[in-house]
Formats: sequence, structure tokens, C-alpha cells
Amino acid sequence: MAPSRRHCGWEMTPLSGCLLLSILAFQPVLAKVCNDYTRHGQDNSWFSGDDEKLPIMVLMPMNESALMSSISQGIEPAVQLAIQHIRESQNYKFSLITKIYDTECDNAKGLRAFFDAICYGPKHLMIFGGVCPSVTSIIAESLEGWNLVQLSFAATTPVLADKKKYPNFFRTVPSDNAVNPAVVKFLNFYNWSRVGTLTQDVQRFSEVRNDLTNELEKADIQIADTESFSNDPCVNVKKLKDNDVRIIIGQFDENLASKVFCCAYNLNMYGSKYQWIIPGWYQGNWWEQANSTNCTTRKLLTAMEGYIAVDFEPLSAKQVKGISGRTPKEYEREYSKELQQKGVEPSKYHGFAYDGIWVIAKTLTRVMDLLQHKERQDMYHNFTVDDREVGKLVLDVMNETNFYGVTGQVMFRNGERMGTIKFTQFQEGQEVKVGEYNAIADVLDLINNTMRFQGVEPPKDRTFVRLQRRNINVPLYSILSVITILGMLMAGAFLFFNIKNRNHRLIKMSSPYMNNLIILGGMLSYSSIFLFGLDGALVSDKEFEALCTVRTWILIVGYTTAFGAMFAKTWRVHAIFKNVKMKKKIIKDQKLLIIVGGMLLIDLCILICWQIVDPLKRTVEEYSLEADPQGRDIAIRPFLEHCENTHMTIWLGIVYAYKGLLMLFGCFLAWETRNVSIPALNDSKYIGMSVYNVGIMCIIGAAVSFLTRDQPNVQFCIVALVIIFCSTITLCLVFVPKFITMRTNPDAATQNRRLKFNTNQKKEDSKTSTSVTSVNQANTSRLDGLQTDNHRLRMKITELDKELEEVTMQLQDTPEKTPYIKQNHYGDVNNILSIRNFTDGKEGEKSIVKNHLEQKPQAQWGSMDPSRINRGPLEDINSPEHIQRRLSLQLPILHHAYLPSIGGVDASCTSPNASPGSSPRHRHMPPSYRVMVSGL
Repeated sequence: MAPSRRHCGWEMTPLSGCLLLSILAFQPVLAKVCNDYTRHGQDNSWFSGDDEKLPIMVLMPMNESALMSSISQGIEPAVQLAIQHIRESQNYKFSLITKIYDTECDNAKGLRAFFDAICYGPKHLMIFGGVCPSVTSIIAESLEGWNLVQLSFAATTPVLADKKKYPNFFRTVPSDNAVNPAVVKFLNFYNWSRVGTLTQDVQRFSEVRNDLTNELEKADIQIADTESFSNDPCVNVKKLKDNDVRIIIGQFDENLASKVFCCAYNLNMYGSKYQWIIPGWYQGNWWEQANSTNCTTRKLLTAMEGYIAVDFEPLSAKQVKGISGRTPKEYEREYSKELQQKGVEPSKYHGFAYDGIWVIAKTLTRVMDLLQHKERQDMYHNFTVDDREVGKLVLDVMNETNFYGVTGQVMFRNGERMGTIKFTQFQEGQEVKVGEYNAIADVLDLINNTMRFQGVEPPKDRTFVRLQRRNINVPLYSILSVITILGMLMAGAFLFFNIKNRNHRLIKMSSPYMNNLIILGGMLSYSSIFLFGLDGALVSDKEFEALCTVRTWILIVGYTTAFGAMFAKTWRVHAIFKNVKMKKKIIKDQKLLIIVGGMLLIDLCILICWQIVDPLKRTVEEYSLEADPQGRDIAIRPFLEHCENTHMTIWLGIVYAYKGLLMLFGCFLAWETRNVSIPALNDSKYIGMSVYNVGIMCIIGAAVSFLTRDQPNVQFCIVALVIIFCSTITLCLVFVPKFITMRTNPDAATQNRRLKFNTNQKKEDSKTSTSVTSVNQANTSRLDGLQTDNHRLRMKITELDKELEEVTMQLQDTPEKTPYIKQNHYGDVNNILSIRNFTDGKEGEKSIVKNHLEQKPQAQWGSMDPSRINRGPLEDINSPEHIQRRLSLQLPILHHAYLPSIGGVDASCTSPNASPGSSPRHRHMPPSYRVMVSGL
């Protein structure tokens, strides 16, 4: 549609339309003139002639009171310099004429200036300029209706990048969004994959932040936190710190930048652990001009040290001659001269304005060539071209632009300049260039040895948490392993001692098979220490989980094996010596093995149920963060591996209860057999000592181990020492006394240390004590049976004593006989009733009567006092003849009944008068064993 058909061809936005309608309402004549002007769209002479003067509309604020007017004042010398260089090059058939229209950075005034240029100015082929974002966006939105293309050199707002809304807008300056790919490239260079953003709540910065978010997501960089603020940024900066954001990308102006860095200083968010990335378009020494905080300049400089500023490169750093035949340095010198002549301040956009004029020149040259080519092809017809076709040609040629200017390679991608982005770092109060990013090649080039970080290395993008296993110290494990090996060698020595001397009477009476089980249990307990010291640093996770079960089984089975065998031995002694019924009782080792097996069976039932229902598994317990001891920018999170399950307390309670009952049972047996004084049989004292020490150590060890579960070295040391102490003390108490006895007095342990059995005899003169001083058996079963018989015969002796006492009392009822007995025969009776030296080293197998008769002359018993021959039976009842007769009957009976229980006369002998020497067992009894029977 031609411009005349669309009210001057302006596709209006609501704001621009209202402004234009208000203008047209009061100035109808202007509308008519504008309509008349648009009829010149059919004029084709501008592209067909030589040395044509092509007008270019320049829109920018020129009034010194207007915002951003300082930019325009420094731009005009660069524009005039470019036009001059184009004219001097003599490569162009035309000359560019620029007409500046002052927009004053005001929407209404800018629209009025644009309207005046369209209606009253010459026919403009292109629009150059656009500084203020709001005015530029309004005008750029209507360009498609006017078939005009606008090229801006200073409008960096990201809004203008929308090609659907602004299809005819181009700019030689990179937009604010152009820095985002450079920032992403910079982040990737230092392997920063976690950042946070702090954005001023303004549309310009919000748009950049949104585009940056998209770029970060494409690059798979995590945005840990996104904060926005209006006036006070301290709360938001604090949130960034709480979220452990170490790389902070800021989007705010210099007025709020001082507040941000003041907050950063107060929160200690600066230095070697943090990296700030902010815009690089701030004015010089902005921290002094815009400091409205309570922080001093020194504090701000401290917090700002090391920040990275990102902005477009105003002039290329590569000294390559461009389209103008000049290097950027050569151009800059000429530009500086122009500034001095006109007395204006430089503008950071002057290079883009200079290259922009060259873009227009090249574009128009290319369009003229295309139109002339079409005109030659259509020479036989009246060739005409309208504004729409010209506008489309300009648009297409602009997209094909590619040359090297003073700002670098000039190329557009969807109307956006693919320029160069520079990186500067704030070092010691000034910004130093450290690198640049080429958007065309997508290459980041950092200058060597210019980047300075406050630490020894670049900051980390987060507090790197290094998991550190709290493992068992290797030297500690080695020391305890050596001690454990020594304990196992000791147990092996005890085993060798026990097996070698298994046929010796001392070892035989102490049940060598049970001793072997005690040693086996101790060695199992020792071996569990090696497994308790293995953690995830030495084995894999699956192996560690298997070790949880194995070491528990070994320790429990070893404990039961050792103490079960010890308590089984004690139970046999208790069962024999506390046999109230006085029956002969034989308890073999096979029965003790069954008892120990039963205890182990209970253990296996508990362990199997534990393993099936709720098995032990590897669990990891993590602790709070700790600072790195070496001062590195990392945090240490210790973790510890445990063997646990869901109902750990219940299963441990069951095991502890069972083991506790076993210990109580052992204490009971030790107490009951405390009076059995045969060392080879009775270990009650040592069992009591062992149970006491083991019980105390287990209670202390379990408590300390629970309290130190977060300190594996202490826990392992306590557990290992408890196991070593308990196993060692138990084995030593069982075997060391036997070893000492074997070396010093091998027979003492098998001798009864005056076993005293007291009966409840009411009469003091009838008390009897019997001492057996020699016991020797081929095996423990025989010994048990003999001691039972011994006890039973003692009771018979007591009954015979009572009968003898009754007879004696009857004899004492005759008064006249008593003095005679006391005076003449008291010594003989005592000699008869005290039988000594039952056996000796050479004549060991002689009967009591025979021994006594050999010591007394036969004449004492055979000769009769003449004064007593004529006495009656009652008077002669206590005569030596009667006493000898009684003893000749009683003593053989006692001898026959008692000696079989201690290894003398065979129990099968039925003759009470038989000589003890005639018994085969009595004949083979070793001569060193003696029996003393007194008190008959």
C-alpha cells in the first residue's frame, strides 16, 4: 500500500497514533503538504545519475538539556569524518547528505521531528540514528509502513531485537543482550556451572536477565538464585549468600552499584571466594560520583576489587586497515583532532556511528547497482520502481553487509550486530582489559597474565563439598592388628600346650576338649578385630555390607564358644559335688560338647532370624560442613559408614539379654563350686575373675563405643581393646595357672586340699572329719564316680561311729570299770584308733590292722593280766582281747568299703576280711599315694 493510501503510510502504535492525530487535528495544512510530498515516490533519477546527493535522515537528541545529548555531540564529528572519508575514497558515485533532526529524547518531540522530516524534508532513503530507547522503539515500529530502514548506532535496548515488531531496524552497536553469549562463554572457560543473578527492577535490565536465563539454560548452567530489587539490595544480596551463590551476575546501573558493593562488603561477599560480573558501560570513577551509601570509598574499592565488567568493544583492538583504509588507531587520532576543533566530549559510540555511515554507503551503492541492472534489462519499457521495492532491496542488502570497520567486522544477523565484546577487570582502582569475545566466530580470547584473582585459583562457583570418609587410621589399625596377632599366637601356644599334655593327669582332669573350645572361641574373637577395622576405604560397598554380617557372627559365636565351654566344665564339677542323692554320676565330655552345641544353636537361631527378617546393611551418616584444614576454597562434609538395620535396638537387646543370662549362669556355677579345692577340677575363682572383668569391660566398652560412634578411630580402638583384653584375660586365667603348676609341682593340682565335709551331728564328741590326700584317676569320668562313692562311704563311717559310740557309752555305765580303762588302756585305744602311715614309699600297700600290729608287739594283745582272768564277761568287755576282736571286724569292713572310691581295693571284692594287698587294683596303685583315716 502506498503511503498516500495509509495516512502518510504510518502503521501507528497507540501512543504514536494519538500523538500524530493530535498534531494533524490542529494542522490540517501539514497533512495536505505531507500527502503531496509522497507523490514523489515515482522519481527514479536518484539511482540513475552520477554524483547524486542522497539525503539521510539523522535522528538524535541535540539539545544540551536533553537526556543522552552528550552522546550525540560526540557522534557528529564521527559522522562528518565518515562522509569525508567516503568522498575521498572516490569509490562511490554519490555523496551523502545528513540532516539532523533533534528528538530531545522525548517521545512527542521525537515523533514531531520524524513527521517533519517525512513531510517537509527531502526524500530520505534511510534513517540513521536513534539514541533514546523509547523514541527509537516508537519510530522503528512504524518503519515498515514508510518502507524505510533505520540504522542505529547507540540504541542497545534488547526490545528492538524483536524482528516481528521491528523488521526494518538495524544497529551497528551490539545490543545489551549481545553480552550474554559472551558471559556464557566466559563462565564455561572457568568451568563455572552455577551462578546467581541480581537485577535492578527496570525493564531494560529485566529483559537482559530473561535473555541471559535462556542462554544459561542452553549451556546447562544452573541458576541457583534469581534476585530483583528496586532500591535496597542488601536483603537480596543476603539471600544470594544464604543460597551459597559464589558467581553473581549483576544487572543494575551505577547509582545502585555502589549500594550493591556496600552490601557485599558488609556481608563479606568479596575476595577470593566470590566473583562479580557487572555491566561495563558505567562512567569512569562511578563509585565516587554515585556513592550514596554509608560505606567509604576504601570499603567500596575493597569489595569491588576483581569484578569483571562486560561491554561491547568501542574500537577494534586489531590494528587492521578496514574499509576506510585506516586502522582503528589512525581513525581514533583523526577523530580526536575533530573533537579538539569542535571542543566537544568524545562519545563511546563514535566508532559505531563511523561504521554506520559506511554501512549506508555500501548499502546504497549495492541498491543502486541492482536498480541500474534492472533498468538495463527493462530498457525497452518505462522502468519505474516504487518505495516498497526500494525498501525491500535496502533491507535485503543490509542483511548481506560484511566488511571490516574500525569497530571490527561488521555483520548483521537478524538485524543485530555481531560485534566484539570486551572483558575488563577492576584491578587496584582501575579497569584493565583482560579479553574479548568475537560473536561472529564465537571465540573467547583472554589476554595472558592479565586476569588476577584474589586467591591462588579462580573462585569456585559454589562451596564445593568434598565428602571425606572418616576412616580408621592405618597406623592405629596396624598397631592393634599386631597386638591381635600376638594374642592369637598366645592362644596358639596354649593350644599346643593343651594338646601336647592332654594325657597328663592335670590336663586330663581339666577337660582338654573343653580347653580347646575355649581357645577356639578366643581366636574367633581375636579375628573379628581385623574385620572391625575394615571400612569403605579398603573394601567396596558390597564387601563392607557383607563384613557387617560376618564380623557380627564371628564375635557372637566366638564369645559363646569360649564361655560356653568354660561354663560347661564348671557345671560338671557342680553336678558331681552337689549330688545330694549320693548316686554315682558319670558326665563325659560328649555331654559337655552337646551343652556347648546347644548354646551355639541358640546363637544361630538368633543370627539367622536377624539375617532373614532385618539384615544388617551399610548406612552412611553425614555430618555438618567443616572448613578445609588446608585453607582451600572447599568445605569438608565428613561421612561415616555404619552397619545398621531398621530394628537395631531390638536385635541388640536380644543378643545382650542372652549373653547376660549366660554370664549370670557362669557366676552361679562359680559360686556354687567355690569350696571344691581340687585345682585341676575347680576353676571357679578364675571363672569369677574372668566373668567380672569381661562384664565390666563389655559394659564400659559398649557405652563408650555408642558415645563415640562419630569418631571411628576412638570407637575401633575401644572395641578392639575390649575384645583383646577379654579374650586375653580369659585365656590366661584358664591356662597360665596350669602351665605354672606343670612347671613347679605337677602333683599338687591333683591333691585334695583337705576337703572337709561337715555333717549335722548334734553331739560335739561325735564330730568326724576325714581327709583324703591322694587322688589319681585315669580319666575324669572315673574320678567323678569315685568321689561319689567316697562321699557315700563317709556317711557309712559316720553311722559306724555312732554305733561304736553307743557301745562305748554302755561300757561307761559300769563305774568300776571306767578307771581301769582310763588308767591302763587309754593309750592303747588311742594308738589303735589313730592309724598312721597307711602306706609309705617302700611298703605302700599294707592294711591298717597289719600296719598297727607291726608297730605293737603281739604280746600286748596275746598276754592276759592274771588279775583279770577270773573276771566276768561284763568286767572284761573293755579288755584288750575284746577291743582287738572288735577292731579285727570293723577295720577290714571300713577298709573294704572306702578304698575302692579312691583307687584302692576293687569294689568287686566281697570279703570284708580280705587283705587290701590281695586286690589287683590295690596292688597296682602307685606307692606315692596315701590315705589317712582318723577319728574312727
